[in-house]
Amino acid sequence: MQTSADLFRLDGRLALVTAGASGIGQALAIGLAQAGADLIVTRHHQGCEATVAAIEALGRRCQVMDADLSDAAVPERLIEAVVARHGRLDVLVNNAGAIRRAAAEDVSSEDWHAVLQLNLHAAWQLAQSAGRQMLDQGQGRIINIASLLSMQGGIRVPAYAASKHGLLGLTRALANEWAGRGVGVNAIAPGYITTANTAPLRADPQRERQVLERIPAGRWGQPADLVGAAVFLASPAAAYVHGQLLAVDGGWMAR
Repeated sequence: MQTSADLFRLDGRLALVTAGASGIGQALAIGLAQAGADLIVTRHHQGCEATVAAIEALGRRCQVMDADLSDAAVPERLIEAVVARHGRLDVLVNNAGAIRRAAAEDVSSEDWHAVLQLNLHAAWQLAQSAGRQMLDQGQGRIINIASLLSMQGGIRVPAYAASKHGLLGLTRALANEWAGRGVGVNAIAPGYITTANTAPLRADPQRERQVLERIPAGRWGQPADLVGAAVFLASPAAAYVHGQLLAVDGGWMAR
């Protein structure tokens, strides 16, 4: 007899998490493995030794693939390589992303295009290629790591805000087409999480105080705070959840 706990199990599933060497990607990869999935994680510049060791210690398999997703030729080749080796893909977590801070009037064309390429275009390429495989399988889950700036404008990050607004729109558009064909597409909006991307904010006493004053939970989030949301959206428990943005933000959006 299936229990409610069984709904959150990912045994026998194969998940791909981009940028899994550290931070949010590492936490999500390990969390999916704890739920029973085998993992493929991508890296660019960084090693993935700690991620692999943690996943293998759980008795799950973990493959590391080098992938510079800022290169527009790479995302489709990545999915092709995964399918060629494993014959399937059950879960895609589009986690790789970048942020470049500058006053709007000073943002260079190079920075604008670099952020849009990685945060939105690569996510689209991966989702489209993975979605084709999942549609053939008749099942699959895609989880896009969006942002609170999918709903807000932010300060000094116009390219990032534009890319994350676009990622939410993409999430909803794909859900509209694929929900009835067995493929779930949803997004997670992390709040202010202690990662390399937020290090400049945490190093600025005024900005850190302003951030903490608005978070009802009274603290910065940790990458591990996102694991439950990712496991839920990847699992059978979310079978009727499509096109949603789940904010994991300590209550930020409630203020």
